[in-house]
Amino acid sequence: MSSAEDKIKGNTNEAVGKIKQGVGEATDNERMKGEGQRQEVKGEGQQLKGEAKDTLKKGVDKA
Repeated sequence: MSSAEDKIKGNTNEAVGKIKQGVGEATDNERMKGEGQRQEVKGEGQQLKGEAKDTLKKGVDKA
């Protein structure tokens, strides 16, 4: 998977996670809030993975 794909999936997971947290908060659904938090963290990790790939690629390109 490319760095761009990782970043896109990361952004999507973060957004969906935030929505789930909001819905869980509005409906007082602890399970949904928890799912949203986990999905948001997963998205943050995917974005970091994409950024790391970019950094590695730039380093290889310079060598």
